[in-house]
Amino acid sequence: MQVFLETPRLVLRRFTPADVDNLVSLNADPDVMRFLTGGIPTGRDEIENELLPAFLGYYERCDGYGFWAAIEKRTEEFLGCFYLTPHECGAPDEVELGFRLRKSAWGKGYATEGARALIRRGFTESGVQCIVADTMAVNIASRRVLEKAGLKLARTYHQPGPDPIEDGEFGDVEYTLHRTDWEQDQAGPGAWPPA
Repeated sequence: MQVFLETPRLVLRRFTPADVDNLVSLNADPDVMRFLTGGIPTGRDEIENELLPAFLGYYERCDGYGFWAAIEKRTEEFLGCFYLTPHECGAPDEVELGFRLRKSAWGKGYATEGARALIRRGFTESGVQCIVADTMAVNIASRRVLEKAGLKLARTYHQPGPDPIEDGEFGDVEYTLHRTDWEQDQAGPGAWPPA
């Protein structure tokens, strides 16, 4: 197993072709996909031929960036995925943070733990200056994770899509965290996580 990052409870490792079933299961849950596709699952064919090859391609093209399988250390169970990728519309030193976890992992702090670890790595090892994350405005759970990880609400926006998602009329939100703000938080009282 090629470990990318470890936290107290998680191992983030590279995806492999053997992860097809893990991704099919994750992306088949309507609750997991609620704020991404309106609950419509991603089919096995798309995962095998598009999604997983795109994940694997990041490891060759972008050192330190990409998508990682989240594994619980204690049980070795696949919990979902995290990503840190170059931001499509941003500066070269701006990256996008994201996560998708199985329902069984919700509410246990895994998303915050993994997000904080990727933020630390991005700012300390990859020369990142700004981290951006987006979600639907009504996705309160993901918004809480982003706030606990130190990101701040930057804007609310409306992005028309081909297939409207329920509650999409409330728009999307963008959260950001700049390296200078993160460094100040690390130096101040109550810094997270302890160095």
